[in-house]
Amino acid sequence: MAGLTLLLAAAACGPLPVYYKQGAEVSRLQTDELSCATVALKDAPVANEIRQHPPIYHPGRKVCHNGSCYYRPGYWVPGSFYTVDVNRPLRQRLEKSCMASKGYQQIALKRCTQRGAVLPAGPRLAPLTETSCAQRNRDGSISIRPDG
Repeated sequence: MAGLTLLLAAAACGPLPVYYKQGAEVSRLQTDELSCATVALKDAPVANEIRQHPPIYHPGRKVCHNGSCYYRPGYWVPGSFYTVDVNRPLRQRLEKSCMASKGYQQIALKRCTQRGAVLPAGPRLAPLTETSCAQRNRDGSISIRPDG
């Protein structure tokens, strides 16, 4: 559980992937993104498979106490189950290809360091600068801000 928490914390600190086309209308970007995601989902629907991690064998050991020894037997711990959407990589490639055909490029912007108020998106995507950063909003949308 601690490893999962650490992994999620690290992912929250890394760059944020966004689609970008300089000067594009923000509303058009959102429409194109939804359209491409919908087509990709139709062409590569969710296909969950249940899988299992391999079992782990803990070998027996010799235990000695006050001069008398005995052997504890080894035992197996069954592997945990997990779910994998086998179409997810294909769906992501289809969406990225669709967005590229509409002139967008997927870039990774650093996350904004200061949690400011959600800035209303301008009507068009502004040119990127060295200080541009991305912020995920509560509604799931992403805003590109001029400085971090």
